[in-house]
Amino acid sequence: MNLISNHAKTFHHIPLSVLDLAPITEGSNASESFKNSVELAQHVEKWGFNRYWLAEHHNMPGIASSATSVVIGHIAGATKHIRVGAGGVMLPNHATLVIAEQFGTLEALYPGRIDLGLGRAPGSDQATAYALRRTLNASVEDFPMQVNELQDYFSDEPVSRVKAIPGQGANVPLWLLGSSGFSAQLAAHKGLPFSFASHFAPAYLFQALKLYRDNFQPSKVQEKPYVMLGINVIAADTDEKAQFIATSQQQQFLNLRRGNPGKLQPPVKNLEDLYSPGEIAAVSETLDPKTTIVGSPDTVRKGIESFIEETQADELIIGSQIFHLEDRLRSFEIVGNLMK
Repeated sequence: MNLISNHAKTFHHIPLSVLDLAPITEGSNASESFKNSVELAQHVEKWGFNRYWLAEHHNMPGIASSATSVVIGHIAGATKHIRVGAGGVMLPNHATLVIAEQFGTLEALYPGRIDLGLGRAPGSDQATAYALRRTLNASVEDFPMQVNELQDYFSDEPVSRVKAIPGQGANVPLWLLGSSGFSAQLAAHKGLPFSFASHFAPAYLFQALKLYRDNFQPSKVQEKPYVMLGINVIAADTDEKAQFIATSQQQQFLNLRRGNPGKLQPPVKNLEDLYSPGEIAAVSETLDPKTTIVGSPDTVRKGIESFIEETQADELIIGSQIFHLEDRLRSFEIVGNLMK
């Protein structure tokens, strides 16, 4: 797979992809969430998006994609050609052999369409980590070793005595994901593509980009650095409507900040009625306007173009925590139209 994009970076030259957190909305359930994800995936495939990624979260009442590889198979089975993958699988939660077998199986079922993005955070609290049957003294220092193991399982001639079947020889592109400098440096050292979570860690974005690009070592899979950056986009026909529907995502972050994660809430007219000015200000830093772009088609176009110009991203992956499915579809349709 060629991951090297046209480096004349404009809106029309770089691929756009989708990050789906499989939201469970207030009053709904996981079954509805998965139906909505299938509908969104089928639409964005038609609108020209490049890949559709799902993320592993545990013990989160508002996110349905905990069994990430199962949902990836469901989405791949309901679509025709869009790449489907993990953004990401939190490797410390798993035996690497199991991940190699799962993604080897997905690649055997949907050849040439599966991506595996790897994160090193457990993506959960200590009790959840224990419930996942991982030892709590596992260190993030194990992550590079786990990535090496996974690469070995996927290789044509693994050195491990245990073979991943399916998995051995599978062409599953590995990505490293990060929200700090650690994975940026590891991706550079290993010559792997890198995806940065600028949609919730904007403060570290430029530091991570510099570490990755300055230290990149060419590899068999990647001749030069390739960066996909996460952004939030909430687009609607008017700025006012977009700002209104964006309050669902703001509530989600505010509730997380209070240590009270819940289902995705419907939009509200006034966040100030529910949260203190200090809480709202803190969340505004996380949802930085450069990486959380909210507005009409024109506002969104300008925001995305400016972000591409500033970061020289090779690809963008777009999240949109929107309560009503029709608003979510419309948001991605607007972005799809801007690509044309």
